[in-house]
Amino acid sequence: MRNEGVGSWPYRRARSVPDAIAVTFRGENLSYARLDERVTRLAHALRELGVDQGDRVALLSRNHPSYLETLFAAGLLGAVFVPLNARLTAPEVAYCLQDSGTSVFIHSAELTDVGIAAAEQAGCGRRVVVDGDPDVDSVGYEDIVATADTRRVDLPVTHDDACFIMYTSGTTGRPKGVVLTHRNIVFSAMNAVIDLDLLSDEVSLVCAPLFHTAALDFVALPTLLKGGTVRIEEGFDAERVLDAIEESGVTYMFGAPTMCDALSAHPDWASTDLSSIRRMIVAAAPVPPRTLHTFAERGVKLCQAYGLTETGPGALILTPDKLQDKLGTAGVPHFFTDVSLADAEGEPVAAGERGEIRISGPNVMREYWNQPDATTDSFADDWFRSGDLGVADDDGFVTVVDRMKDMIISGGENIYPAEVEATLLELAGVAECAVFGVPDERWGEVGRAAVTVEDGTRLSEQDMREFLLPRLAKFKIPASFVVVDAIPRNASGKIRKDQLREREAG
Repeated sequence: MRNEGVGSWPYRRARSVPDAIAVTFRGENLSYARLDERVTRLAHALRELGVDQGDRVALLSRNHPSYLETLFAAGLLGAVFVPLNARLTAPEVAYCLQDSGTSVFIHSAELTDVGIAAAEQAGCGRRVVVDGDPDVDSVGYEDIVATADTRRVDLPVTHDDACFIMYTSGTTGRPKGVVLTHRNIVFSAMNAVIDLDLLSDEVSLVCAPLFHTAALDFVALPTLLKGGTVRIEEGFDAERVLDAIEESGVTYMFGAPTMCDALSAHPDWASTDLSSIRRMIVAAAPVPPRTLHTFAERGVKLCQAYGLTETGPGALILTPDKLQDKLGTAGVPHFFTDVSLADAEGEPVAAGERGEIRISGPNVMREYWNQPDATTDSFADDWFRSGDLGVADDDGFVTVVDRMKDMIISGGENIYPAEVEATLLELAGVAECAVFGVPDERWGEVGRAAVTVEDGTRLSEQDMREFLLPRLAKFKIPASFVVVDAIPRNASGKIRKDQLREREAG
């Protein structure tokens, strides 16, 4: 084949195990042969809609097999897949569509209102509706797949070509598109296969969002690379997940700490047969020791991990065999990945000393889409600068101890204060604001906004929340708001969020 990329995977698997089950969704099974046929048909359909090599195809939906089919179909054409967070508002989606220059926009029927508004704002005219009936200005996903050609698509696609753009909010207040190449995805998937000993009989459960890198790149794609089965749940529901584990004999899955805690708090936790689980990744937020112990008591082998969208996501992994000895660490670098800890001058730090976590390897992103300055700033030589602080022990196991950046991680979702602050400052009467994270028993941490108001202005917490609701995804909206006399700043004018946390976190 001329296609070296991820788009060729369904065909390559169908050659060897055509009847093996690739995807399970809503009780229906999709074999590798059927997946290959649907991906081929979708590639022809997208080409009929004008998609060419290098063009972008976006998708907005809850978890659905179309995520995988669209990724593979775009890969067959040498096009670029753009998965979008289904919780974003229309203006946020419109920005991503416009910034990426999306050619065809696929969205679920339940998000048609958001899809129409976003497409109009972005000037993206070609829409495809999945998982429901199309509206008058769109076409149906199943309709175009059913009527498309089945001839083999084999265009030259290299490992260096862009595979997809995944948007992650930036410190400037605008999302940044992380460009991951086919090479990045191959090595990210291989990291999981090698370090977690994934097998061809895996039954992997995807209940975290497929628009996040962990579910897509570290669970679904490695499983399909090995020829296993991916069971897709539309979203996370503790009862459904426990049922799925027992019903399908799930062997591999991922969960943020809040998801893990929701599972262990469910009444069915103690009675559910969890013996099929060989390993479970827990990441996306700091993992409380109680969570690790709770799962260990049920015999579930948790693998604590650390990574970023920019690293595809794997950087560090703590495998089950090291759990007892290295509890609380994020482990050691993945097989194809290198991690170093550096001081402010970029020099390596000794064991026991704090340093910025820097990552290098073939899984690390190529660039931020159309942001060369941000790309340059994110690298020191060949090392990606995470902005997070870590400490390595004498054995090289790294503990993530703090974040240099102000990002808030709430229930596994990344919240960037600058984006929230920029929106809040649009509210009449707000003079200054600063958003920062405060501890929360359920979510790990949540956002809190400190606000100063103009003279003569009265703003309530309800006023500010209602202003943000139509402008930001709900998870980005601070859990609480406080009106203060002044925002503390240092001599150069930079906000002292450390002082705010100390003063306002109670």
